[in-house]
Amino acid sequence: MAQPNRRTVLKAGTAAAAVSMVAVEAAAAEQSTVDVSLEVNGQPRRLTVEPRVTLLDALRERLGVTGPKKGCDRGECGACTVIVDGARIKSCLTLAVMRDGCSVTTVEGLAKQGKLHPVQEAFIRRDAFQCGGCTPGQIMSAVACIQEGHTGSADEIREWMNGNLCRCAVYPNIVAAVQDAAEELRR
Repeated sequence: MAQPNRRTVLKAGTAAAAVSMVAVEAAAAEQSTVDVSLEVNGQPRRLTVEPRVTLLDALRERLGVTGPKKGCDRGECGACTVIVDGARIKSCLTLAVMRDGCSVTTVEGLAKQGKLHPVQEAFIRRDAFQCGGCTPGQIMSAVACIQEGHTGSADEIREWMNGNLCRCAVYPNIVAAVQDAAEELRR
């Protein structure tokens, strides 16, 4: 039997390494996506995402739900606020895989049978938005604020809404809208 030369050994080693890399990449590709089930605005939705995809990106880019806005992408502005299983969260700060099996409500899911939610109506009536960039997050935070019972005074509303920034500074109108909606929902 002939002794292998240097060239044969290198070719064999390179081929083995290439086969190993293909196998590793295939295994990684199989592991790199996760199936996620969500109920979004009352509708069951399934999607396959990489584990690093935020809930915000899954909603906007994979499911076409564009109400939650990508503002700062660091959880500072609140434009991405949604309600998950009854609690408000900033969807840019949570991964979609962490919310598997959860119910997600966005601003699109508030209106029922063609009738706006009282918070949405109050925002329109009180002119509580200007550019609209923060409006969906403000509305979702306002809905949660009311549900949580934090509407006893204007100061309390401001405190519990402080995670939502408005670059147009219509805060007095936002607070008035929350007060109006809270009053209407109490009746």
